[in-house]
Amino acid sequence: MTTDPTPKWHQNMNTTTGPIPKWQRVTGWVLSGILAFPFLPSAYFKIAQPQGFIEEWTKTYPAGSALPLGVIELTMFVLYLIPKTRYLGGLVMLAYLGGAVATHVQAKDGMFFVPVIVGVIAWLGLYLRDRKLRALVPLVAE
Repeated sequence: MTTDPTPKWHQNMNTTTGPIPKWQRVTGWVLSGILAFPFLPSAYFKIAQPQGFIEEWTKTYPAGSALPLGVIELTMFVLYLIPKTRYLGGLVMLAYLGGAVATHVQAKDGMFFVPVIVGVIAWLGLYLRDRKLRALVPLVAE
């Protein structure tokens, strides 16, 4: 009989065994970097509000919502890229993208799948480069 108080499910979560293959780490960072394409321009336009932006924005959303949403987008993207805050950034991003899906569905816009794809890319990028996340979500035996 063992006296180890660690639950069996936790004993199997050894996060220090074997390195992640380089191609998976690189692919994970590339996928994470791809997220710059939707988030950085979107955050820029919402924060800087260049000529003509507000006129287009207010056709669908309240004028005062652009700046806070831009700050949220930029903040979550930075949190996602910083290793110590990657999970917080990923969770905030997932919540934000869920709101984007709901907005597209409410507007009867067929582009609702775009935020879903962005969310999958975000978490796949984290999964490929992060050993701790792999231990929590074991898709393959390592």
